[in-house]
Amino acid sequence: MDDSIILTVHHHGTPHTFSLPPSSTITDLSSQIHTSLSIPQDHQKFMITPKTGLIKPPFSDPTLPLSTLLSKKIVLLAPLPSELSSLSAASATTLKPRPSILKPATPSRHRDWRKTQEESTYTFHQILPLPYLPNPSRSARFLERLRDDAGIKASMRKHKFSVGVLTEMNPAEHTTHESRTLGLNRNRGQVIELRLRTDAYDGYRDYKVIRNTLCHELAHNVHGEHDRKFWDLTKDIEREVEKNDWRRGGQALTSEEFYNPSDAGVEDGEHVDGGGWTGGEFVLGGRKKEEMGGGPAAQEAVQNLSRREILAKAAEERFKRQNECQRGKGGGRPAS
Repeated sequence: MDDSIILTVHHHGTPHTFSLPPSSTITDLSSQIHTSLSIPQDHQKFMITPKTGLIKPPFSDPTLPLSTLLSKKIVLLAPLPSELSSLSAASATTLKPRPSILKPATPSRHRDWRKTQEESTYTFHQILPLPYLPNPSRSARFLERLRDDAGIKASMRKHKFSVGVLTEMNPAEHTTHESRTLGLNRNRGQVIELRLRTDAYDGYRDYKVIRNTLCHELAHNVHGEHDRKFWDLTKDIEREVEKNDWRRGGQALTSEEFYNPSDAGVEDGEHVDGGGWTGGEFVLGGRKKEEMGGGPAAQEAVQNLSRREILAKAAEERFKRQNECQRGKGGGRPAS
């Protein structure tokens, strides 16, 4: 009788079945994928659900038996060999300077050269999608759209924001049972990360929600803490971006390339900030233990709520905190 282990691994939506000896480990599966699919081990990441989470070579437990994964879903997060070749070729082309075939340009009387110079200075100087996730070229276009957004460009010029790298965030590495990080600003503008993708990696989030997250992260270039000055600057940036977006109201959101309303991983209202801002991170639904009551019963009650109920409670807590903050700041002012 054949006692081989039969495992199915999903890669870019395609199931691949592997038959291995019963004593095989996760390391053996990784080697088999390298041989069968021509995906090097250093480009492999495995999303295993439920509970095991994200693992990648070199594995923390290289002897993990495959027999323990028979009831789990295994998703391989890795680019196709053709995509790896394209990215390598594109990087090589980008790094090699090519001789210019353009004729010397003459100044135009109708072009705002000061604005052009400021836009090249106050911008995102590098766009960096994650090459090991599906369709990195599409993520690059999304990031470029944010960089070239008329409202974002106007606000960055006004506040003289210069950001080293604008990159995407891997949802699997910034998701917990209680929260999901939507944005992150490292070292006041050295790197800004944005959560572009849905949790299932099969679509992209609402463009305007991500743009508002970017406004929040840009405010962290000036203020690290979430005090009144920070929130005032965030609101100013949001208003500036909306005001200077010349396409505002001219195109339905559902016609945009990156909006995916049918995605099962996104629900209405998911853009609401649950109040879990720590260390410059924009966290959806993050709540401190003391805010949940602190006790095991309160935490268990939160865990038993549906996702929509958790979002509703997060929104309610946010508005409570905002109102309390406004009353505290305005309590000492004379009535006008």
